Amino acid sequence: MNADGSGHTRLTNDPASDGFPDWSPDGGRIAFVSGRDGNGEVYVMNADGSDVTRLTDDPAFDGFPAWSPDGTRIAFESGRDGNNEIYVMNADGTELTRMTDDPAVDFAPSWSPDGSRIAFASERDLNVNVYVTSVDGAPVRITNDLADDGDPAWSPDGSRIAFFSDRDGRREIYVMNVAGEPGLARLTDDDASEFS
Repeated sequence: MNADGSGHTRLTNDPASDGFPDWSPDGGRIAFVSGRDGNGEVYVMNADGSDVTRLTDDPAFDGFPAWSPDGTRIAFESGRDGNNEIYVMNADGTELTRMTDDPAVDFAPSWSPDGSRIAFASERDLNVNVYVTSVDGAPVRITNDLADDGDPAWSPDGSRIAFFSDRDGRREIYVMNVAGEPGLARLTDDDASEFS
């Protein structure tokens, strides 16, 4: 739809659920998750809904696709190794690489604007925290609270990360410096839950 909410256009039409869309940086394609082949897989289509192509094919759930800033790769979460981990593949589905390796659940990947790092949420500390990993490095936890912090999203200049947290008793949107919680600020304050 248009940014003002007008001009709704349905792009998929399948009895199975389709969701978690993510635009390619050039606006020409959309990655999404669909259960049309029996379980959640990552697909890509043209921005007009044509040329739907399945990129993943595994009995486990693959989801939450995120395009790299240069449009050449897609990060996603998958349970194919027994629990949810973060993976990266080429935009055509080739050269699959596992980015995380932990017994806990890792999910919701988000690329830094320069494509060098991926933020994600993880349950590896018995609650959900935000981590950042370089494409070839080890994850570093950047939130540290007993509450759940998740669904990270980078600022356009790569200096800050927005995320949800229920640290004040209800789910709100926060922003912090990528270096960690110094500079932490709550952006919403409402009785309803907020999601990033």
